[in-house]
Amino acid sequence: MTLIAPRPSSLLSESLVFTGQHFNHWRRDPMVPVQAMIFPTFLLITYYLLVGKSVLRITGTDSLYGLVPTCAIAGAFSGALAVGLTLPFERDTGLLSRLWALPVNRASVLTGRLIAEAARTLASTALITAVGIGLGLRFKGGPLELLLFLLVPVMVVLVFAMAVIAVAARAKDGTVLIWLGLPAITAVFASSGSPPVESLPSWMWPLLRFQPMEPIVGSMRVLAQGGLPLGPLLHSLVWIVGLGAIVGPLAVRSYRAAAESGGVRG
Repeated sequence: MTLIAPRPSSLLSESLVFTGQHFNHWRRDPMVPVQAMIFPTFLLITYYLLVGKSVLRITGTDSLYGLVPTCAIAGAFSGALAVGLTLPFERDTGLLSRLWALPVNRASVLTGRLIAEAARTLASTALITAVGIGLGLRFKGGPLELLLFLLVPVMVVLVFAMAVIAVAARAKDGTVLIWLGLPAITAVFASSGSPPVESLPSWMWPLLRFQPMEPIVGSMRVLAQGGLPLGPLLHSLVWIVGLGAIVGPLAVRSYRAAAESGGVRG
């Protein structure tokens, strides 16, 4: 009798299993969906009602074209931080070590986490964009511009999620993430999507225009207005790839060290 060995699962199929586990966890504990969807949606509505007319009067452009990208990326960051808060607990209880010991591709656990982050960000960006359209945003781009508009926050959050993993996997608790999240979200709101750069003191202009969120939010603004901003998109891609090349290996090393610790902290 010949025994047929089971075919090994692919990295993608194994990663999708862990992605589904994250979705199930978020359904039972909705803190992440609230942080990623409800919070930025509320922020968008509140900010638009408070400053929308003022921005229109100063710039002559509806502030929704900048606020929707800003709130979409801020929501993506907020959701990633909420997910990162669970990493120290998963490490200390030995959950990461048990997942590490499973007979699957070890990259699948981390990959599944990142796929879940990407899917959540795509859904939250679509929701925030729909709310923006309800408030009066008129998306003037075609299918290509819409696709790029939805994918830009996804690419950004993948890099930010890796930074969160790199920090949270080695942290004693999740409070250290404040020092990562605060400057990141501040950079989002300090871009051209919130107050117009020209309305701020001139000495701040070079700082605001050099930081990575400026071309990212700016490219989404132009996409919503119907343009195809190849320059800002390329600039954004350079930032995303460059930062990803730095934080990606750090995330892998931190996650591996946390998983191999066995849940024991000295």
